[in-house]
Amino acid sequence: MSSQLWFTILVLAVGGERLVELGVATRNRRWSLERGGIEYGRSHYPVIVTLHVGLLAGCLLEVWWRAPVFLPALGVPMFGLLLASEALRWWCIATLGPRWNTRVIVVPGMSPVRRGPYRVFSHPNYLAVIVEGAALPLVHTAWITAVTFTVLNAAVLVVRIRVENRALADAARRAPSA
Repeated sequence: MSSQLWFTILVLAVGGERLVELGVATRNRRWSLERGGIEYGRSHYPVIVTLHVGLLAGCLLEVWWRAPVFLPALGVPMFGLLLASEALRWWCIATLGPRWNTRVIVVPGMSPVRRGPYRVFSHPNYLAVIVEGAALPLVHTAWITAVTFTVLNAAVLVVRIRVENRALADAARRAPSA
């Protein structure tokens, strides 16, 4: 089987994993809204979805159109980073439980999570996204997709992290005093 075909299977597997995440996020969104959750930053969410679909499509298009040579010295470590980013993402999901979402939803009265990867980073899921966005395309030397996604993702994350920080600050101001 060609390296392009193996890479296609990998990208499709990541896409399948994204669909599982969306299922979890949909269930968790319902949970949060039932508890009075407030959603922030709705306007940038379609941009995030488009960017992530573009990452997967870009990987496939570049590898099949440009046909870069698979370089094991690059591809194998990038595959390792990809697996590490997926593990970090699922650690975030497990740590936040029903509060994890692909959207920014804060349930009033709930304090921020400070365990798991959140002990070390304020936004560990975004670290996973950054690593994945570079590593996945570079598994098969799709550097154009890696660079394009990284630059666009950086711009989106600036907006997203501001929105999330504002949401968490609003929630802290609304929280009852102890």
